[in-house]
Amino acid sequence: MASPPAPRHDADAGAAFVLESKGKWWHAGFHLTTAIVGPTILTLPYAFRGLGWGLGCLCLTAMGVVTFYSYSLMSQVLEQCEKEGCRHIRFRELAADVLGSGLMFYFVIFIQITINTGIGIRAILLAGECLQIVYSSLSPNGSLKLYDFIAMVTVVMIVISQLPTFHSLRHINLGSMFLSLGYTFLVVGACVHAGLSKNAPPRDYSLESSESARIFSAFTSISIIAANFGNGILPEIQATLAPPVTGKMVKGLLMCYTAIFVTYYSAAVSGYWAFGNKSNSNILKSLMPDNGPALAPTWVLGLGVVFVLLQLFAVGLVYSQVAYEVMESQSADVKQGIFSLRNLIPRIILRTLYVVFCGFMAAMLPFFGDMNAVMGAIAFIPLDFVLPMVLYNITFKPTKSSLTYLINILIIIVFTGAGLMGAFSSIRKLILDANQFKLFSSNVVG
Repeated sequence: MASPPAPRHDADAGAAFVLESKGKWWHAGFHLTTAIVGPTILTLPYAFRGLGWGLGCLCLTAMGVVTFYSYSLMSQVLEQCEKEGCRHIRFRELAADVLGSGLMFYFVIFIQITINTGIGIRAILLAGECLQIVYSSLSPNGSLKLYDFIAMVTVVMIVISQLPTFHSLRHINLGSMFLSLGYTFLVVGACVHAGLSKNAPPRDYSLESSESARIFSAFTSISIIAANFGNGILPEIQATLAPPVTGKMVKGLLMCYTAIFVTYYSAAVSGYWAFGNKSNSNILKSLMPDNGPALAPTWVLGLGVVFVLLQLFAVGLVYSQVAYEVMESQSADVKQGIFSLRNLIPRIILRTLYVVFCGFMAAMLPFFGDMNAVMGAIAFIPLDFVLPMVLYNITFKPTKSSLTYLINILIIIVFTGAGLMGAFSSIRKLILDANQFKLFSSNVVG
């Protein structure tokens, strides 16, 4: 195995262009909120149906506390490395340097690209589904299929993907934060309306009948919640901050977790209260059943869908940045300007090809959303629940009898086990749902 390249910081175009360091702490807050608080929060009532009220609220709270703690530790590790004269701006370089393992460099970049590409595909798929919902309500007998809307979304994504730097997304991500608050409040209001209406569905909060099914459902739900709190790109977000970065990321995290507290609990509790164990994997589908009238005012649901659609563009952009940084570090010339023809033409070509690939996969695999729990188990849990604890223990070397060390080890053990069980139960669910999977279908599964 070849050694990973040494940290080059501003010596390559990926660092100098895509990850330029000019942001304020609130810009990092915007980026973090877009990376974490996305339309996947609409899956939280579905996650609760595998856990019930008590375990659901407990897991949601535990995941929130652990990830805030985890991200704070990682930020401290990055700050400590900067004080020692080595400012890491990439997750893969941080992990390889602290752990002293070339293999870790390639492991992290593989997981990051998997997460980024997967979320890029999912964002395009869900945005296409949003357009299809709007179109179907306006033209019930229209001839356009899901893949037509995915193609439309892909064209828009190609255009906005040409924004050259992560920092240039700050205004888009501010809008994204307000959009997430907007559709959450609309969905919560719609769920309360549905639950109190005369057409309210019968509510049943019981779990699966067999013990084995309950266990599998619980771990799948845990993986879904983990995916909701994961981001896997915190070092790259911290890289957008103008140095020195000491203390700035914690302020950004506090902004992000304020939005998380408001949106996650309200969406999960209202959706599960209204629909119980009949909650769909997207609570909007529960509010707009295939049979029977919508359970909330059409304008509320329509506006919520539009807000989700618009935020998905921002989510897709944020999670594309690692891929763009990797491409730009290899294709661009840092000695020439960011908008020089030498750098502009390869950027347009490579980013267009990347988005087209994501769009094609979204059209071909409309069941890709069913992989949300799998991604949580095999990707987000290692990067966001395990590695930060390992990096902190190695960097700061707390004594083995200290509370911090023991807490970190406990989190590593618990979430490694949860990740393994979650991966198994999530893959099992994929296999059980496989008979619904059809290539280029016009119906989204999961």
